[in-house]
Amino acid sequence: MAVKTLRIWAVAAILIFSMLMLKTISQYTGFDKNVGFLQFKQKVVSNPYWMAFFYIHIFSITLCLLAGLTQFSNRFLAENRVLHRVIGKIYVYNILIINVPACFVLGLFSNGGMIGITGFLLQDILWACFTVAAVSFIKKGNVPAHKKYMILSYAVTTTAITFRIIKNLIYQENRYDYELFYGLNVWASLIINLSAAYLIIRKSKRISAQS
Repeated sequence: MAVKTLRIWAVAAILIFSMLMLKTISQYTGFDKNVGFLQFKQKVVSNPYWMAFFYIHIFSITLCLLAGLTQFSNRFLAENRVLHRVIGKIYVYNILIINVPACFVLGLFSNGGMIGITGFLLQDILWACFTVAAVSFIKKGNVPAHKKYMILSYAVTTTAITFRIIKNLIYQENRYDYELFYGLNVWASLIINLSAAYLIIRKSKRISAQS
């Protein structure tokens, strides 16, 4: 019951914040280099490669969030196996072909100094490793391991949401140093999400063992 309730709350939160992210992303459709997050990246907005990866990332990450949601419903899986595979492939290709390379480049120029850079690069590496592991295990027919690594992969995917929640709840411009807060927030988001994923995996194993 606790896992089911947690999943319901998690799905609701992800849907809400995905919609909010869409609203945030809409400000970049005019390709103005002095709006939103880009106001803090004026040193690199003149770099066409960085800008290309930035737009690739922001315009694809919400699809990644929404595609991942459908992969954790047992009912959806049972009733829509073909669709599950199609959406799963969209999720995997989105991460490995689009977002992992894009986020690696963006991570090299991350805010937060070396704390932020190392945090983002670690996220990117774990994102790729967990996703590849999930694909590898399902090809071998190991469904439990596949689910485990998909949960871990999606935990990294949703660090973008956790990051914004922490920033909106805690950050105060006149109280905290922006660069330090940003860097620490990158790490906090990753630790919180991976801890939550670990608890979900552990609880799911207990339920499976008892059934």
